[in-house]
Amino acid sequence: MEAPEISTIAATTIRPWGSFTVLEEAPGYKIKRIEVKPGHRLSLQMHHHRSEHWIVVSGTARVTCNERIELVHSNQSTYVPPCASHRLENPGVIPLVIIEVQNGQYLGEDDIVRFEDDYKRVGQA
Repeated sequence: MEAPEISTIAATTIRPWGSFTVLEEAPGYKIKRIEVKPGHRLSLQMHHHRSEHWIVVSGTARVTCNERIELVHSNQSTYVPPCASHRLENPGVIPLVIIEVQNGQYLGEDDIVRFEDDYKRVGQA
């Protein structure tokens, strides 16, 4: 059995809330390093085709997943299932750094459905 081709990207994308770097991508998964500026948050969103595991490396994350809101600290993690509305926020005063592991059949950025966004990016990707 042949091993799947792994692509190491390490390209950083800047967003109004911070940045993300794709560390590795292969069929069925993608690994990102996400940094969220203090006081900023990502859109309230969902994905049809992927789940996400978030591991906090530094800082504190306020995570919304459907109706649940929780604080996740350094060396803790949380899981976002497919089709769950979710949001990542940095309520702290230092940058929030997480590692995100996406799993699913389709991992494109256009699988984002935005419900609310501080930066006026509502709708698809």
